[in-house]
Amino acid sequence: MDANCEQWTDGYTDEGSNDDSDSDEILCEIQQRSCATDLNRHPQLDKDLRDVTTLYSDTAVAVREHELIDGVDVDLKIKASCLTEQVATAWAISPSEPVVVRLHFSLSQYLDGPAPSVEVFQPSNAGHFSVGRQLQNILTIFINQEWKHLRNDNIVAWQKCRHSWFRPSGTMKKFRARLSIWLPLSKSSKTEDPTMKGRMNLTSVKRHRLMSHSTSYTIKNPSGELFTYTPSGKRVMVSAVKSSAHLSTKQLVELLFTSQAIGPSHSTPPLQHGFLVQIMRYAEQRIPTLNEYCVICDERHVFQNGPMLKPAVCSRELCVFSFYMLGVMSGATDEVATGAEVIDLLVAMCRAALQSSRKSIIFQPYPSVVDPNNPKTLAFSPKRKSYDRLQRALDGILLIRTMAQGSYSETKKQMDKIDPLAHPLLQWILASNRSHIVKLPLNKQLKFMHTPHQFLLISSPPSKEARFQTARKLYGSTFAFHGSHIENWHSILRKGLVNASYTKFQLHGAAYGRGIYLSPISSISFGYSDMGKGQHQMQTKTELLKKYNGINKFKQEQLGQTRFLQSRNLNCVALCEVITSKDLQKHGNIWVCPVSDHVCTRFLFVYENGQVGDMHINTQEAQIQKEILQVFDSKPR
Repeated sequence: MDANCEQWTDGYTDEGSNDDSDSDEILCEIQQRSCATDLNRHPQLDKDLRDVTTLYSDTAVAVREHELIDGVDVDLKIKASCLTEQVATAWAISPSEPVVVRLHFSLSQYLDGPAPSVEVFQPSNAGHFSVGRQLQNILTIFINQEWKHLRNDNIVAWQKCRHSWFRPSGTMKKFRARLSIWLPLSKSSKTEDPTMKGRMNLTSVKRHRLMSHSTSYTIKNPSGELFTYTPSGKRVMVSAVKSSAHLSTKQLVELLFTSQAIGPSHSTPPLQHGFLVQIMRYAEQRIPTLNEYCVICDERHVFQNGPMLKPAVCSRELCVFSFYMLGVMSGATDEVATGAEVIDLLVAMCRAALQSSRKSIIFQPYPSVVDPNNPKTLAFSPKRKSYDRLQRALDGILLIRTMAQGSYSETKKQMDKIDPLAHPLLQWILASNRSHIVKLPLNKQLKFMHTPHQFLLISSPPSKEARFQTARKLYGSTFAFHGSHIENWHSILRKGLVNASYTKFQLHGAAYGRGIYLSPISSISFGYSDMGKGQHQMQTKTELLKKYNGINKFKQEQLGQTRFLQSRNLNCVALCEVITSKDLQKHGNIWVCPVSDHVCTRFLFVYENGQVGDMHINTQEAQIQKEILQVFDSKPR
């Protein structure tokens, strides 16, 4: 912007920041630094920048001054490593580079100046960084709320009060002395230099004592489990035998406290290390939970089975209008040209739910779509349901999508000519899908499933996946199928697998109690996905071949990318990973898991025109297990 712009490259070192530092020394240090650097730069800004580099690293912050306009840009670089690779991919975040929060302050006034503007971006991910908009909105609201309480002199006074706790005669010394009767020193601590005892942090003492124990804990795995984990973290096969894993106290503590969220994501971090560190910590605690809150109003989503993977807008009409005006949904439809098979599968699932006799129950959520001809009204609203009008708009999508494929702009024009609500409905179908679906390449597919339509299906949010991984280390896990009729998948992709036993969503009964029903045998789950007809007993191979032989002779038409829209007989079955704890109830080849957190979808297989795969697949067979793990461990993210 300015020829006098200057990049700060020197780091800051934490001098005099130990527990016994006197507040007067700190204030003196601030004054000295301000005189030695730049008289125009506020000393509190120097202090806050130094705290960032001390607590994070020299590369965690970058500063650019604009002296002519009394401005300064502060770039806070937040690592995306808090997200798993799967979540980062689903949210279109590049895990290899930080999320940059750029704040523009007054150079000379800092906290006494106007509230800083906020910009959130990733340098190489500008086009599809939709979660950046959400985080920018969150931080803007947070800063505006906090700014009215912030003053440079208030921060200095607060830090002066805080550091008085750590003076030799201060409150913390008395506090430690009172706690010593409950927390006696270990033998190793007694032999240390007495002058160091007063400086030892109580939390560190507790952690050190607990971690130093060498006790070994045995984690037993039930019979028939697929794999477990050794203390080093290595996964091992343990098929059809009982085994155990030994964990030290340190490993057990690490296992039990691996949650990403220490406290509520909306809680305000303290100002003990300055305003910039406060912003970084608030951003760090909000990023892993973006999917749990509306992208507009930032209110928590309310779902029957907890949050889903992808961030979304809530059903409040004001948020729907704002979502439409911001153009957030427009980016999703750009994927039509590159992911047409996934797009058409989503449309086909929507059609199946809409044409079901149970649509009043299973067609959830109902679309909230703004009328393009009157942006102040909703063309489709859950409060005013019209299945006939929805079907006409869907017919417009089907007609254009089954025609020759052209550019996306041309496709949109054709939809608008047929029905002005067709394209907005397509946008909603794509944007409301809260699961991550990716087509598996041929060299990464499970050959024994006998279908080319194989997809990676991840729907668990970061919080559920973290709980699942913790439970897996404790109990191990295996894979099993879950079959459901095509009409149910419109809701499953947006709400997840739910415990529908004894609810209005139940279709096949709950002979074995409440829970998510699974099976290691493919034919049982195939039965549940076949037009809603459940099979609780396996048929013989001869009977199955006779039944499906005629269907499998059907000659497929070369329908290109729109084949799912041409087929009126689609079947879907998911391959799930399930925790093998004592909660998993096994009734022969029908398993019931009453804990929804213990079931995560991993793959989805689609069969068209009545075709089926091998009806006798058993996920507990050694060769099947081996193939599943090979694909699972190398699947695309």
